[in-house]
Amino acid sequence: MKKINGLLTALAVLFILAGCGPRTYVSKDESYDISKVRNYTWVRAQRDSLGSQRSGRANDLVKNTIKTSFDRNFAATGWRQVRPAVADVYVVYDMNVQRENVNVSDPVYSTPMTRWYYSPYRRGYVPIYYPSTLLGYNNSVQTVNEGTITLTIIDAKTDKTIWQGSATSEINGRRMSDAEIDDHVKAIIKKLV
Repeated sequence: MKKINGLLTALAVLFILAGCGPRTYVSKDESYDISKVRNYTWVRAQRDSLGSQRSGRANDLVKNTIKTSFDRNFAATGWRQVRPAVADVYVVYDMNVQRENVNVSDPVYSTPMTRWYYSPYRRGYVPIYYPSTLLGYNNSVQTVNEGTITLTIIDAKTDKTIWQGSATSEINGRRMSDAEIDDHVKAIIKKLV
């Protein structure tokens, strides 16, 4: 019995943790076989969302963290970074942190209660339990920070976008931490493989 309870508890924890990861979205060209790709190279985006005059050094650290995380995860899937002349695909990423208004709906329940009634059949008081019932919902709007990392893969021969994946989740601060970046990258690469 203890083993079954332990197994059920472990399964419940896994389901809860599975729902905590970033939401991942993928768009791909169905005619292209991405499993044949073995080499990649980084290219610069036309619009760099991290570039700013004020905090260039901090943004360089974030850029390096993102690239390092992608490189590590690409290497785990068997992809190698090569020179642009011999690459199968070009890869580019984009990162965006923005404030979002989220509608939150919390259920409101009545208070459960127990009443005691005199029962002539039992010749004493008998409890009757009234469970809580759903009264409605409290609706509110909360402002949260959402971080999104998008990876775009472009065919080196045709310059067409063949795969694009993004991961979005609520983040704790105004900037994504290294752990949050790594979680987003892993979620994107998981959809790629």
